[in-house]
Amino acid sequence: MMIGLVGAPNKGKSTIFSALTMLDVQIADYPFTTIKPNLGVTYATRQCVEKELGVKCRPRNGLCTNGIRQIPVNVVDIAGLVPGASIGKGMGNQFLNDMSMADVLVQVIDASGKTDMHGNASDSSDPAEEVTMLLDEMAQWLSTILERHMPGLSKKADGVHAVMDVLSSFNASEEQIKSAIRNANISDAYVSWGQESRMKFSIEFLRLNKPIIVAANKLDLCPAGTLERIRKKLPDYKVVGCSGAVDLAVRKAAKAGAIRYRSDEASFDTIGSVSEDQRKALDYMSEYLRKNKGTGVQELVNTAVFGTAMKIVVYPVENENKYTDHFGNVLPDALLLGNGSTALDMARVIHTDIAEHMLYAVDARTKNRLAKEYVLNDNDVIRIVSAAK
Repeated sequence: MMIGLVGAPNKGKSTIFSALTMLDVQIADYPFTTIKPNLGVTYATRQCVEKELGVKCRPRNGLCTNGIRQIPVNVVDIAGLVPGASIGKGMGNQFLNDMSMADVLVQVIDASGKTDMHGNASDSSDPAEEVTMLLDEMAQWLSTILERHMPGLSKKADGVHAVMDVLSSFNASEEQIKSAIRNANISDAYVSWGQESRMKFSIEFLRLNKPIIVAANKLDLCPAGTLERIRKKLPDYKVVGCSGAVDLAVRKAAKAGAIRYRSDEASFDTIGSVSEDQRKALDYMSEYLRKNKGTGVQELVNTAVFGTAMKIVVYPVENENKYTDHFGNVLPDALLLGNGSTALDMARVIHTDIAEHMLYAVDARTKNRLAKEYVLNDNDVIRIVSAAK
């Protein structure tokens, strides 16, 4: 899956991206630092099944530290969005086109209110207004796309599949299109929607296809109670408080060997030699982690993956007795699949040939045979039996 970091310029998106991926990207306190989208890999964290099964895993993808499995997730840092992007202002359509590749959007806002919607310094900006702006600009952009296709859509009786074809770059499901049309209370045959109907559909569709989590960033610069005030203004959104700057600094200190730290922890241990200035900085970061139960950045990823995208974790194995692959690696892979996925869906992720020739699956815990249509549960350990060579 792909997490998209979005929002107005100068809100800290690139800092959060750097913290999540530990990639060096341009970070500055002025608008449009990011021009082309930055792509990287981060990790969702979950309790591994190794302890339950009485084994020690040996991951091929990601890591497992002290029983916490780190599962790779793609992340993209997208150029900043400003009001009027749908008509080409700022990075305009480049932002909106890049956004379409993401499954879940994490909108980074400046919780301190010290930057306005254009990324310029401000003393009294309302960060909650940025969220309304993002959805409105995305909906305006999508409405314009639909408008261009209205002549063709109006000639087709099956409006659902016709709209699906138009929105193919969004990987839209039939159910998402149907639900958006139903929620907007508009026609699904010989589609000839006016501007109001297009906007209604666009808003409903984007809520389903591009759900938004709000990252209330720069929380270390905010007075007490800021996060609660933002949440009250955004009751329809999941709002996670965070500090990308603190998270990046802590991860860099860990990489340099000064501290021992794991991204899902709310504390760290100093293990290296540090100067007095470094000690003061570490004390500041330690206090922030203690008060906020972490930096909030890892919570963003886990919320996006397991909360909003509703992914489950499944472990494919080739030997259901030893929980290994054919190289002897224990619990080698942890796959993220959509809730409701079947054993056949899992086989497709592993390899198309395995799925095409799949016979059945085996539950590694119970050793019971499972049909291809078996609906997977979170933390299932599954062997796929296939006639593929």
